Amino acid sequence: MIINRIPTRLEKMIDGYTWTQVTIGHSEASTFLLKKGNHHLYLKIQAISAIETLRQEKEKMEWLHGKLSVPGVLCYERNEEKEFLLMTEITGMDASNPFNHADLTQLIKLLAKGLREIHSISIDRCPFQRNLDMTIREAQERVEKNLVDREDFDEERKGKDAEELYQELLEKHPLDEELVFTHGDYCLPNIILHNKSINGFIDLGRAGIADRYQDIALAVRSITYNVGEQHIPLFLTEYGLKELNQNKLRYYQLLDEFF
Repeated sequence: MIINRIPTRLEKMIDGYTWTQVTIGHSEASTFLLKKGNHHLYLKIQAISAIETLRQEKEKMEWLHGKLSVPGVLCYERNEEKEFLLMTEITGMDASNPFNHADLTQLIKLLAKGLREIHSISIDRCPFQRNLDMTIREAQERVEKNLVDREDFDEERKGKDAEELYQELLEKHPLDEELVFTHGDYCLPNIILHNKSINGFIDLGRAGIADRYQDIALAVRSITYNVGEQHIPLFLTEYGLKELNQNKLRYYQLLDEFF
């Protein structure tokens, strides 16, 4: 696959690699798996007009280095049209892969352990804010720019328009936020497993300081979709949540419709 107008430095680094586009997940970026023999890299390419920039994702992965297992940043470039982010591969298969579903009890325990690990990262000197005021402003911008995918709404919100959901977002704003460091999109495809343990986390563009329910809500939805809602009680118990706030759970799932 040939992508026109790749910056020279990046072009030299990926010379000789074959390209395969990764189609799982929803993102403004196009993601490619690059292969040369047994060596694998990942490349994200995105329009510079995107709301969530690849530069931000690069900076978050660099900040997380030594705190969490995340891809290594090999190269970041941009031109007048696009951003390019070249990363190392985390060995393993993502948690949505059926290969990892032979022992669902173990899988759920690993997912809870991974979320505890992320939420334990100190936010004292974290420069990445993702609190509700910030994400609601971003949701509004996405509505105004017609970037909200109505076809991807959860079943309970099918047929509604983005403006209607945005008003609901404003009306149901939680009174408080329990701020921790969050992944931002804690779904099974973003958790890499290897040798029956978590080997790393990917797609960290929305990571930062937010309410813990930002991750809990999306984890619950992803677990339900991939392996069934009967596994949710074990996940919450293993995570350490004594009482589930259903209002916050629904609110953060609503918020995700805009991203």
